[in-house]
Amino acid sequence: MFQGETAITIDDKGRLAIPTSYRDQVVRECGNRLVLTYSPFDAGCLYLYPQPVWERVRDQVNALPRTKSVSRNLQLKLVGAATFVEPDGSGRIGLPASHRNAVGIERKAVLLGMGDKFELWSEQAHLAQIRQTLTDADLGDGLLDLQL
Repeated sequence: MFQGETAITIDDKGRLAIPTSYRDQVVRECGNRLVLTYSPFDAGCLYLYPQPVWERVRDQVNALPRTKSVSRNLQLKLVGAATFVEPDGSGRIGLPASHRNAVGIERKAVLLGMGDKFELWSEQAHLAQIRQTLTDADLGDGLLDLQL
């Protein structure tokens, strides 16, 4: 289970170092194989899945009817853009330039542990998300029952 927020610097070769606190867990849970793809919900964000979690997500998304535009959009953003990445001996993974450019990740980024996956946000998009205030309308559908 991944959780927490880490400020990340992308090096000149487009690599990020997986925080040391997660490295053993990444090796243990997925044999050091991760999948990078776009978030279908947030413009400034990439998802980084452990391979076993990714395979379940991929299969669910591919099972959706291709004739529906929302399904096709999910398939394009998640499956069509997915790429395997493996940390090197220093725990760094390469982020393809196309992915970085599409979400606006340059030198500064934020890595969030979100349970079964990581989210990698551009610094600007992350700040914008954090600064948004939830309203009562946002907290409908039983979310008001949460003990936050």
